[in-house]
Amino acid sequence: MTNKIVKIGNIELGTGHTKIAVPITGTTKEEILSQAEEVKPAQPDLVEWRVDFFEDVVHKSSLEEIAKQLRTSLGDTPLLTTFRTYQEGGEKMLTDQDYFEIVKNIISWQQTDAIDLELKHDQTQIEQLIQMTSDTEIVTIMSNHDFAETPKQAELVKRLTQMQKAGADVAKIAVMPKISADVLTLLSATQQAHEKLDCPLITMSMGDLGKVTRTAGKEFGSSLTFASVKNSSAPGQIEIGRLRNILDEFETE
Repeated sequence: MTNKIVKIGNIELGTGHTKIAVPITGTTKEEILSQAEEVKPAQPDLVEWRVDFFEDVVHKSSLEEIAKQLRTSLGDTPLLTTFRTYQEGGEKMLTDQDYFEIVKNIISWQQTDAIDLELKHDQTQIEQLIQMTSDTEIVTIMSNHDFAETPKQAELVKRLTQMQKAGADVAKIAVMPKISADVLTLLSATQQAHEKLDCPLITMSMGDLGKVTRTAGKEFGSSLTFASVKNSSAPGQIEIGRLRNILDEFETE
């Protein structure tokens, strides 16, 4: 199967070297903009703004103001905006109504290059959000996170397939390994989904045990990995300089 290439800002997922994303996790406007200044010298391929860390995320005007300021601050660096719900490892426990309201506003402001949409939510509303992005250049990355375990290979492939069927541009899954075999399960599922689907994939096994998936994912079909500058957003993220050296060692194209 020929895998689709998806353009996010000035980068392309699904071709070339593994792209590196780093998080911004500030809780205030000042922290968010300060972290933006810290990550820019590291020249990541993509910045993920974790808006669930922002203390005023439920206040529409405050969120819109910092969204515009961050977009300006990052310049040409592609931006993924993510509200990670508490159940999937996020910082705040909101209602589904609040979640959808925040995401709809972020899409409508068009201050981001990509938006994260969680698979677990009501599919009709998720598909409505995807439809909202169709009139924009915003890429949809549908995600699923399991911080407790690693589901079986067939289940992982099923979830990634559901994401593509829902209309997502990119499918992402992250799981927690308990034993080394769980890491192999994630990699095998990635390879199987890569052969079956035509959307770019982002997959990882978290924690120290899963670090190999952050460095060797491309060989199995994962197109992007997450690193840290000073702040991390998930267990197992490697400092961007070290990670880039590892990737350069193994990726020659």
